[in-house]
Order: sequence, then structure tokens, then C-alpha cells
Amino acid sequence: MGTNGLGTEIVNVVNKLQDVFTSIGSTGGSIDLPQICVLGSQSSGKSSVLENIVGRDFLPRGTGIVTRRPLVLQLINKPAGNSADQPNGVDKGGDKAANADEWGEFLHLPNQKFYDFHKIRDEIVRDTEAKTGKNAGISPQPINLRIFSPNVLTLTLVDLPGLTKVPVGDQPKDIERQIRDMLLKYIAKPSCIILAVTAANTDLANSDGLKMAREVDPEGTRTIGVLTKVDLMDKGTDVVDILAGRIIPLRLGYVPVVNRGQRDIETNKAIAVALEAEKDFFENHPSYKTKAQFCGTPFLARKLNMILMHHIRATLPDIKARISTQLQKFNAELQSLGGAMGEGNSGNIVLSVITEFCSEFRTTIDGNTNDLPLNELSGGARISFVFHELYNNGVRSIDPFDQVKDGDIRTILYNSSGSTPSLFVGAAAFEVIVKQQIKRLEEPSLKCCQLQSMNPTTKLVQDMVAMQACYINTTHPDFIGGHQATAHVTQQLMAAKPQPGPTDPKRSALNNNKDLDVDPKKEDGFFSSFFAKGQQNKKKGVAAMDAPPPIIRPQNALSERETMETEVIKMLIHSYFNVVKREMIDMVPKAVMLSLVNHSKENLQRELLQELYKPEVLDDLLKESEYVVTRRREVVSMVSALNKAEEIVAGV
Repeated sequence: MGTNGLGTEIVNVVNKLQDVFTSIGSTGGSIDLPQICVLGSQSSGKSSVLENIVGRDFLPRGTGIVTRRPLVLQLINKPAGNSADQPNGVDKGGDKAANADEWGEFLHLPNQKFYDFHKIRDEIVRDTEAKTGKNAGISPQPINLRIFSPNVLTLTLVDLPGLTKVPVGDQPKDIERQIRDMLLKYIAKPSCIILAVTAANTDLANSDGLKMAREVDPEGTRTIGVLTKVDLMDKGTDVVDILAGRIIPLRLGYVPVVNRGQRDIETNKAIAVALEAEKDFFENHPSYKTKAQFCGTPFLARKLNMILMHHIRATLPDIKARISTQLQKFNAELQSLGGAMGEGNSGNIVLSVITEFCSEFRTTIDGNTNDLPLNELSGGARISFVFHELYNNGVRSIDPFDQVKDGDIRTILYNSSGSTPSLFVGAAAFEVIVKQQIKRLEEPSLKCCQLQSMNPTTKLVQDMVAMQACYINTTHPDFIGGHQATAHVTQQLMAAKPQPGPTDPKRSALNNNKDLDVDPKKEDGFFSSFFAKGQQNKKKGVAAMDAPPPIIRPQNALSERETMETEVIKMLIHSYFNVVKREMIDMVPKAVMLSLVNHSKENLQRELLQELYKPEVLDDLLKESEYVVTRRREVVSMVSALNKAEEIVAGV
């Protein structure tokens, strides 16, 4: 009994696990509990085998599909002597065999004991119809039934719907496929032992149960065969060859049994009497009498008990590991859904979301995140690209002379010297033009901010452009200066005189080798306009003086002096504009980093807390979708089930 005691204990562990997972509407999900599943066609005698193992009538009977939901049948050996609990006897109802030592309990009806086994049958029918309707539909949701009795060995069996071929009455047209799919879900799991029930008076090769078992267990390592109706075989035939494994070998072997026939059931032949008749049959049959101890229902129950016990013991370490893995997975999901108290303290949730977001923002900018994208620049790298590629190239490409022609410079020179022609190159003209051009740097600089974004930074960058424009620092070490420019232009003019043609005075020497050249446009070369206009025909003289036009522009081509002054101004502008460009390329990214990026990193959390951490907005912020609420409920119940499961297996 010692071994059986241990067997009882270890089978009870799985029973408890089954209850835990069934109670949350899951058959154990991905935990795959070890269990014995009973498989067979409707006429194979499946129900009779189960009733014989239990020793009582309790399963619904009739034509068509009787078992329409899996029945998880947990048999628990409980020694006699329970009558003290029932001082007034038991409700026998219509069950003559009712007694105080045997009863059933349904998981869906806690604390309710059924001593009348006919009422167990009625409850199976009632609960099945409640879940599947009165027609012959099926449902994968199991019914969990425990039977306590001194006459059973501790054993758990899952009775599955019988295989059917043709829809009957109002059964769904695809009933065969529906049943197959459901059965496969159970028997395909490696932790499932398949009990394939086949009538011995039919050809074994046509056995639906064995055929289906073979699909998921081709080697026959976890299938045990039960041969029913052995007493109905033709005279002179037996199942000895099958038992010896010569027809379809199964590693767990076959057990022949004799059940009550339809006539016996109709005349209410007691199972105890039927079991006695079965024993006599095997002990006196010429083919089986030498092996009678390996035949019949009691041997089948002992064999199943041993198989299940060893099977559970072998799979327990794996079950423990899987429970632990699942627990980690669901706990992680629960955290992502805001924890078990998701509907709880809204302030704490908003606080933790803000903290997490700010931390993620900082690590993304600094490039320390683990989740770096492979196919695009992100965070700090994106900012760097805007600075060093887009902005740098944008500023470099601005040519101060693409919009200011030589004639315009002469006009500005005249305007800036007023009514007296100037003796020296007009400093005022240089400043006017250079300030105009500096303002053009504002657009790419602001774009640089907008590509990151925003207001205080935009203001700072606008101020930087204004700073450059409001004070023209002609003492900058990189600026060419008036004397050098004049000397340079004079030299160029002298060199250019004998051989007219465009030359380019933009030498890098002008800016201490720090020039940011823009490719000159052919039509806008420094001297091209002078030489082109020099060739023009002079306007014919006018006898009478014309009235001045509304807009007066200088009429003639540039004189030599004007050309010289214009070129000096252009050289000064070119040199100074390059100084400004370089400073802007250097300073705008610094301004953006200071005013925007670093400011955001340092103040984002404070800003978010000020704007979002207010009692009046918390509820709106945390309004959750129906999916999140439902999923959290499911995950909470799964975590609770897995915690219970971990407790159950911890002691084994």
C-alpha cells in the first residue's frame, strides 16, 4: 500500500493543478499537465469501461453524441468509514447503491456532495446543455468531476467525445471535423497518455481510436489499448495475437475487458455483479486463463494508476520549470499593463509612466538605449545629422552674390555716400550688403531648430543672427580688411587688363585658409559684369535734357574706379560673410543643444509633472481601453493560478 500511497499523493498533485487551471477557464494552457485521455468511437464501449473502473453507473447514455464536453474524471481513493460525517444517512434518491463512503463533487458546484450517482449523471447533462445548448453541439470547456470512493484507485482520466462519422439530426454538418480538432488538441500534447478503446469483435486495423492515436504517437510509446466486447467475439477466435503485440504493437500494451451488454444495462445489472462475471470469463476461457491476472477492469485500473504515477513523476521537473517560466511571462505582461492594481492608485501610475518616459528620452538622446533601430538614425544621432549634414551644407551653399549684382553694389555705393562722391571705399555700403546677406542665414538656422523643435531655441537662434547683423566686427582676425582687399583687387585688375576675361579673386588666402567657397556661377563672376558692360555701345547723346524718371538708376557701365570699389566691397563682403557662416555653423548647434536638447533632458520631467500630475486630469489620462481592462483581469487570474500551482508543486 506504501507505493499506492505515494501514487495517490502524486496523482493528487496533478488533480489540484487541473482544478486550478480549469477554474480560470483554461485547461492548463501551455502547462500541459500529464493526464490519461480516453479515445474511441461512439460504439466502442468507452462509457462502460469508465463506469467499470469507477464501479458505479454515472455517465449519460443514449444514441448520438453523449459526451459533448471533455469530462475530467478525478478518482480519489478514500478508505471507508465516512458514515460518521452523515449522521442522518444519505439521500439515496433513485440510486439503490448510494452509500456514505462514495460521493462525487463538481468543480463548478463547490461544497456540494452527490451521494446519488444518478444525480451526477443529471448534472453532467444539465451543465453540458447549459454550455452547448440542447442540440448536439460540442464544447472544449471541460467538466471537472471528482469521485471519492474506497473502491477506486487514485487515477485521473479525461473522457473525450466519441469519434463520429455522419451528422445525425440537427448536429452541425462539420461535426466530425469539430470533434477531431478538439481531440487532437488534447492527445497531441506529449504529456498525454492515450487510452484507445476498441471493440475486439471489429477489425483492429479499422479502429478509429488507434488510427487517431497513431497520428500523434506514430511509435506507440504513449498509447495503451483497451479491447472491449471480448466475450462477443466469434467462437474459436481470441485477441491473443493482439495482446502479444503481433498486430499493432504498443509499448504500454493492451488490456482486454468484458463490460455489461446493452441488455444488462437495461435490466440494471449491478456493476459489482458484472465485474464478477468478467473475472469468471477470463479465468475460465481457454485462451486467457493462463494470463487472467493481466486481463479485466481491476488490472486495467492498477495498470493505469502505475502508468500515470510514473508519468507524472517523470514530467514533474518539467512542469515546475514551465510554471516558473509562465509566471515570469505573465508577471512581465502584468507590469506592462500597469500591474495588478492597474485600476488602483492613478497618481502612482502617472508618476511612474512620466519617470520611465523621461529616462527613455534621455537614454535615446545619449544613444545608450538597448533598442537601437538598425535601418534609421534615431535620437542623438538624428540631431547630429541635422547639425553636421543638413545645416552645415545649407549654410555653406548660400552665395552672397547670387542676389546682389555689381550694378546693385554701385547703386548702394552712391546712395551711401550721399550727395558727395566718396573718396574711399564706402564702409556703409559694405555694412548694408553684409547685413542683408547675414539675414539670409536666419532661414536655414531656424529650419535647423524646427527639425528638432522649438520656441526658446528659435528665439535664441534669431537673436544669434541679429547679433551677427547688428555689429559687424571688422577687427575679426579672419577678416581680410580694407587695405589688403584694395591691394589685392588692384593687383587683380592690373593682371586682368591686357587679357579681358573672368578671374576669381576668391582665394583661400583671403580668409586665413578658412574659406567656405560657393561654386561661382558663370554669369556672376566678379569681373564678368564689368567686361561685359564695357563692350556695350554708348547711348546716343540727347539734345534737350529729359525730365528725371520716377526711378533713377546709374546709366553707364562701371568706370574703372567704380569697378575697383565694387570689387573691394565684394571681397570684403565675401570674406566677412565666410567669417559669419563659420561662426553660425559652430554656434547654432551649440544653441540648439543648450536651449533645446539639454533643456529638454533636464526639464522634461518637471514640465510633465506640472502639466499632468494634477488630480483633476488623472482619471482622463488613465482611461483604459476595454481590451486592457479585460486582458489585465485575465492575466491577474493567470498569475494567481500559476502562484497556486507553484505552491502545489513546491512540496513534491
